[in-house]
Amino acid sequence: MFGILRPCRHRLPGDLATSWMAHLCGLCLALRDDHGHFARTVTNYDGLAISALVEAQAPGEDRRIAGPCPLRAMRGAPVAEGAGARLAAAVSLVLASAKVRDHVEDRDGLLGRRPLAGAARTVARRWARQGERTGSDLGFGTGVLLEAIGRQGEVESAVGLGASVLLATEPTETATAAAFAHTAVVAGRPGNAEPLAEAGRLFGRIAHLLDAVEDLDADKAAGQWNPITATGADLAEVRRLCDDAVMGVRLALTEADFRDQKLVHALLVHELGMAVHRTFAAHQPPGHGGMHPGWLPPEARPPVGPHHLPHLHGAPPPGAAGPYGPPPPHTHGRDPNALPPSSCLCWRWPRLTLDPTPRGVLKGCAACLYECGTCQQCCRDPYPGPYSGKRRESLCSSCDCGSSGCGDCCCPCDCNCC
Repeated sequence: MFGILRPCRHRLPGDLATSWMAHLCGLCLALRDDHGHFARTVTNYDGLAISALVEAQAPGEDRRIAGPCPLRAMRGAPVAEGAGARLAAAVSLVLASAKVRDHVEDRDGLLGRRPLAGAARTVARRWARQGERTGSDLGFGTGVLLEAIGRQGEVESAVGLGASVLLATEPTETATAAAFAHTAVVAGRPGNAEPLAEAGRLFGRIAHLLDAVEDLDADKAAGQWNPITATGADLAEVRRLCDDAVMGVRLALTEADFRDQKLVHALLVHELGMAVHRTFAAHQPPGHGGMHPGWLPPEARPPVGPHHLPHLHGAPPPGAAGPYGPPPPHTHGRDPNALPPSSCLCWRWPRLTLDPTPRGVLKGCAACLYECGTCQQCCRDPYPGPYSGKRRESLCSSCDCGSSGCGDCCCPCDCNCC
């Protein structure tokens, strides 16, 4: 599982956490039902936003009770089904196929060997066909996604020093805009297509830029292409672009007509903003003069309080919200490979170590299944990314709120989702 939207349960009060899990499990089961168990490896946190958008616009919820699952501690749970989950599955398959092809072309890890590269290409072609078939059933032509992603290499080759970093994000923006816009068609609200396309375009921009920031050090060390180094962009400017895009997503969502927008607002406004702050907090050195969210209006500022992770080191500008305490102790100051005293018993088994070395698709899939089966992705914080080996935050214990609860976890806006 991967993605930039990784909400803490404390920031999804009431039934929002249950609803979020329903969409996550619904995406996983839609992949299984339509395309087999292996397709479930493309389940991702960002893809469920497609399912949530469809349900937020549709006349009512489309849920069923699923049976026991090892990833839910052998408990049943309500899961989303229907067109929203299937559209999310189609988009996830097509984007995963493109990601696999990129790894093959870059000869990452074991994919530099011909037999494994050939197998990975076969998997990528299969996922692309499966995504196209499901998308066609829903009236969504996945060709627009493949065409946009296929232009990425050409776009990157044309980007040089001094150019705008947004030139490199255009294919991603186009793909996500098409996916978001089609949720309006599936839900029977075509009038929402235009504002949701704008929200999707900006979401794609943020996802691309945050991925570039996260990979910046590793790409520099490996001599690989990165849009930030290729254009010479300053991290403060990249941060400003991300903050502007978060505000743009929020404004676009206000122009759409939703039946129930609580989960969508929580994911695409609150959690998207938190993803930006979390990424830059982890990758900017002390004293860096990047943008601080205090320049945003109060309703768009991220959660604040003594337990929250600071988005930047250094003092906020005058008038900025605060106070900002130190980073939570569970993410700093200890050996990430050590066993915390209160951790789940499951991952006392042999565990993968944090080693930022790409594993490739096949070993990455095996690592993903192993980490899920031993609860490492839930209870270990941080845990090594199954594909990249990089530091990743856990679903359950990576909480910006501390242990005191969630009384101050939500931004003071009028969304009524807190």
